[in-house]
Amino acid sequence: MKKSKKEKDVQLTFNKKNYILMVAGLILMGLGYVLMIGGGSTDPNVFSEEIFSFRRITLAPILILLGIVVEIFAILLNFDKKEE
Repeated sequence: MKKSKKEKDVQLTFNKKNYILMVAGLILMGLGYVLMIGGGSTDPNVFSEEIFSFRRITLAPILILLGIVVEIFAILLNFDKKEE
């Protein structure tokens, strides 16, 4: 059974490198969200200073923003250009 002409001409919007960068961006954002969780107190009458740790206030938001930048870069970058 031969493939029709329409099936042969199907091309994906992005190539493999774009998808790899997109997955890397998602992993960075996911890691940022995971680092942000926790630090709360089980007792509502006790305040926990752990909620203001470096990991939750600085590191996690930086990772999330870096993941967003990688996602934008992966979407806009065109690896098919061949410079001569």
